Amino acid sequence: MGKKDFFDDEDKNRIQAEYDSLVNNLLRCNNPEDRELIERAFNTANEAHWNMRRKSGEPYIIHPIAVAKIVNQEIGLGARSIAAALLHDVVEDTDYTLEDIERKFNPRIASLIDGLTKISVTYNKPSSSSMQAENFRKMLLTLSDDMRVILIKIADRLHNMRTLNSMPEHKKMKIAGETIFLYAPLAQRLGLFSIKSELEDLSFKFRQPQIYEELASLLKHSEKKYYAVINKFSLPIIDKLTSAGYNFDINGRPKSLYSIWKKMQSKAVPFEEIYDVLAVRIVFDPVPEISEKTQCWNIYSMITDTYLPKPDRLRDWISRPKPNGYEALHLTVMGPDGKWVEVQIRSRRMDEVAERGYAAHWKYKGDTSRETELDKWIKKIRVMLENPLEDPIEFLDEFKMNLFSSEIMVFTPKGSLVSLPKGASALDFAYEIHSEIGNKAIGAKINYKLLPLNTTLMSGDQVEIITSDIARPEKDWLSWVRTTRAKESIKDALKTETINRIQKGIEMLEAKLSELEVIPNAEVLKKLMTAYNVSNKDELYSGIELGLINLDNLKRILRKTESRSIIKYWNFKFIGTKKETETAVQVPEKIDNSTPFLLREDVTSAAQSYEIADCCKPIPGDDVTGYRSPEGSIIIHKPTCPTAIRLSSNEGNRIVAVKWAIHKFVSFLARISVAGIDRIGLVNDISNIISYELSVNMTNINFSVTKGIFEGTIDLYVHHTKDLNNLILKISNVKGIESVKRVEDFS
Repeated sequence: MGKKDFFDDEDKNRIQAEYDSLVNNLLRCNNPEDRELIERAFNTANEAHWNMRRKSGEPYIIHPIAVAKIVNQEIGLGARSIAAALLHDVVEDTDYTLEDIERKFNPRIASLIDGLTKISVTYNKPSSSSMQAENFRKMLLTLSDDMRVILIKIADRLHNMRTLNSMPEHKKMKIAGETIFLYAPLAQRLGLFSIKSELEDLSFKFRQPQIYEELASLLKHSEKKYYAVINKFSLPIIDKLTSAGYNFDINGRPKSLYSIWKKMQSKAVPFEEIYDVLAVRIVFDPVPEISEKTQCWNIYSMITDTYLPKPDRLRDWISRPKPNGYEALHLTVMGPDGKWVEVQIRSRRMDEVAERGYAAHWKYKGDTSRETELDKWIKKIRVMLENPLEDPIEFLDEFKMNLFSSEIMVFTPKGSLVSLPKGASALDFAYEIHSEIGNKAIGAKINYKLLPLNTTLMSGDQVEIITSDIARPEKDWLSWVRTTRAKESIKDALKTETINRIQKGIEMLEAKLSELEVIPNAEVLKKLMTAYNVSNKDELYSGIELGLINLDNLKRILRKTESRSIIKYWNFKFIGTKKETETAVQVPEKIDNSTPFLLREDVTSAAQSYEIADCCKPIPGDDVTGYRSPEGSIIIHKPTCPTAIRLSSNEGNRIVAVKWAIHKFVSFLARISVAGIDRIGLVNDISNIISYELSVNMTNINFSVTKGIFEGTIDLYVHHTKDLNNLILKISNVKGIESVKRVEDFS
């Protein structure tokens, strides 16, 4: 008796139409073997997922087909990757096993599916609370074997983001936070620029819907005007390029909403003051006998003959491509009607690498013996993955900091280039050259000037490390470095030194006990640990070797009465047991995400309590998200807060949907910054508005005047963002005030 069929004709027709759309638009899959493999994968996945539906109600198989389309048409991967994309949820969500996949297909496809299958068993590591982090690390482990796993996973995440509307609110926040924290930067690092931009915009849309809609509306309202400027701007360039004999495409567009919003935040300006919202891209077919680089600069010359360039906005990614393989020439010029326009110049090859990233990078990589920046980056990931004992959350933080951060380029004394993350120190540079140079480092000459090892390097610095044979790493060094390589080398050196110190301490103690004719045993060590107030034997031995523990009074310690030692020992054990008992009962309450947690004013029980996060200090009226800590309390963050983004990514299962209730009596701390032209009575006017007109309580005022320019901050207590906005509006009308805005990040 077969399975009951819950799909109607409409469902079946849609499945077939989606599959036909995939196979009728395949790239790089023209031979019969490729087509046969894809069809076999589809039939297997369709059978496995039959009668299963997504949260949106559509047949589940639609999702794997959509992922396969992205993998092929937007990333450019071939038949095996398409098959893996079609099968990527089969092992995780159905009765199929990896052995079934290997038997039906081949070990390579089974390996891809394994990398894409989430860890479903409980991760028992006591120091870790993040299954998300462990799953992400498992996926990255496949990097050393097959990059396609990462690319398929990015495609999977992109389709999940495109269909995120059907998920409950807390799931939206978790998935969107994880996307902006990990997947968008990973897509950028692999050169998938279009996918990276879409992931950022979609994450922005779900994490801050109100701001997203406002910006989208502003952009749409200005769209006709923007395209008129782009058309007017492009005409003289089209004439010049055509006259020069170039075969090219030119298109213009406003920048992505997320990139516009980020610029508004970093420059603290409104939408109207973002001067380079417009971007024009020129993609040309290069003439074989002239280098692509030369032709890019020729086009640059034609543009700057027509429009005046902004000198500090030239970006040459041709002479030195980005680590993800990206090549282009970027310039910003003054276009018609006083509008700044960014222009990107790329060859056809550069454009394909920019849009399809890693897959196109390998297609065009001619010299396989030459190590590219992307190869070096993958090698760095492999180094990070070599330590299986590292807590996955720590691993994610290290991965994020070292491999997604902006990079600087510094020179060795002989002129070789070394790539380091932004914020790296001279000590990072030393360890990047060789671990022994790092371990023996005592100082650095940066641009011929002697400076300490913790000096932060800038792009273009020339660095020479000064070493000494008697130098050795210190614990403080860990706070001086940013790179994983430096941190691991320092930890290894300190560990080796500790082992040597412990061995010497054992020898010194045994020699002293031998003089007293005492045989070392567990009881003797117990007495010594209690007497010297150390928690373990290693601490005792290290203290002896370092001279922190004096063995001159050893004889007196060993003569103390047995009973006293036992009492002390059992007191110590009792205290430890009590602490363990207390810890054991601190089990967090079950999180109910069916309705948002209400942030009430009158908290009457522990179950209703919450804390306002110090890192972002949200107030009623702000968009907020909740994080249930392991202790059970709910901590309230703004969704834009870096800590909240990190928590959404690492511990998304603890994210709680929250909502403000009415607050009439409880006040919340906020800060505003004020700037303008100084005059007599200005401070008094501002104070009167705050204290008398609006009856707002100020807690701190900090004003300064430099060359007639008045600047300051005011800390005050408000009930709601409406009160704060009203206050800002009132102060902005004061004579001489040029700007008033809320300070989002303060402590």
